[in-house]
Amino acid sequence: MREIPREIKNFFDEEGRLKIWPGKRKKQLLALAYIAEYFHKGREYTEKEINELLEKVHAFNDSALLRRELFELGYLNREKDGSSYWRERVDDYN
Repeated sequence: MREIPREIKNFFDEEGRLKIWPGKRKKQLLALAYIAEYFHKGREYTEKEINELLEKVHAFNDSALLRRELFELGYLNREKDGSSYWRERVDDYN
């Protein structure tokens, strides 16, 4: 896991969890790129596993927002029925 980018460091708590959703889209994108690194490329996840991991990396109680954003931005892909997710996109945000 890389270090949290300085532009968004104040959005994370001392445990490394995203504590608030940034208001500016650029900072949201940086936070999502950072969070996407928690998912291993080549591994399939159930929706339950995705939610459990997202619960560990954020503290504002909206895993659905993060899961939806990660999917819409192409970091995660999924089966149409939502039975399986996997990591797709990899960014170098530093």
